[in-house]
Amino acid sequence: MEKKKHIYRYNGELELESGKSIRDFNLTYTTLGKIAEKKNNVVWIFHGMTANSDPTDWWPGMVGEGKFFDPARFFIICVNMPGSCYGSVGPLDINPETKKQYLQTFPFFSSLDIAHAFDALRKHLNIDKIFMGIGASMGGQQLLSWATEHPTLFEYIVPIATNAFHSPWGKAFNASQRMSIETDHTWKSFSAEAGMEGMKVARSIALISYRHYETYEHTQQDEDKAIENTRSESYQRYQGEKLAKRFNAISYYILTKSMDSHHLGRGVLDAESMLGKIKSKTLIIGISSDLLFQVKEQAFLAAHIPNAKLEVIDSMYGHDGFLLENDYITDLLKNLIK
Repeated sequence: MEKKKHIYRYNGELELESGKSIRDFNLTYTTLGKIAEKKNNVVWIFHGMTANSDPTDWWPGMVGEGKFFDPARFFIICVNMPGSCYGSVGPLDINPETKKQYLQTFPFFSSLDIAHAFDALRKHLNIDKIFMGIGASMGGQQLLSWATEHPTLFEYIVPIATNAFHSPWGKAFNASQRMSIETDHTWKSFSAEAGMEGMKVARSIALISYRHYETYEHTQQDEDKAIENTRSESYQRYQGEKLAKRFNAISYYILTKSMDSHHLGRGVLDAESMLGKIKSKTLIIGISSDLLFQVKEQAFLAAHIPNAKLEVIDSMYGHDGFLLENDYITDLLKNLIK
């Protein structure tokens, strides 16, 4: 399997929806496979909030040899989103104006800003048409932002467990996570390690929105009828510690703001009109037990994207079902392009 990691340098100034701007920055991306002579086998995968540009790392059930997204068949591109700590420009980078790390001053990218940055990379790679764009959650928001800006760019789009604009419910979860980070006494220290203990709590809050009552019912039962030190508590603490070993709290904070800012209807049109511009063949996938991006949000997409089809996967895993229900997703994709 031919897998390569690259760095693209965006030279110039990118105006952001927030009114701020950023200039001369890097995007880290991974490619798998080889591009066909006609360039008709490009698949662009969009990752979730704390993932990275290597989809074989976080989506091994879908990407790799013998999987649906087989590098022997497709040329796969996945870009680390700006604001992350996995190679693309983010809070730990040096601000060229101050010569110091951005840290908490890093200007967040909206999903549309990220789409603009990705489109610059696409042009750099001389790709005029993308066979399929697929992304879930925050990645799905970026996919939809790009597809509404460039309605004929993608032959197929597959937004999974995502929405046209972030809900008040989703924003409340993100606000609670940021509040957890802010209560960490190190948050105001303006150092790369600021807020790490608070991020562990934030991750615990996030997990409740990513999973479902039934998920915990099946995986965290206390068989010995414990009075203290329950499996659920142990699991929540473990997940916080696990994230702290691989992610950065400032990036986490910034990316929740990016998610909150998502709205396809910002500006002169409404979200319905923007979705109506999409010309791609569209399969929308929802997860029946998703508490964070509820199925009615995917139904909204299907109602306003021309000729879109909605499929709902019956899963007990909640929002994280998009990472785990690989057989279902594979079957749906096979039916889509057969």
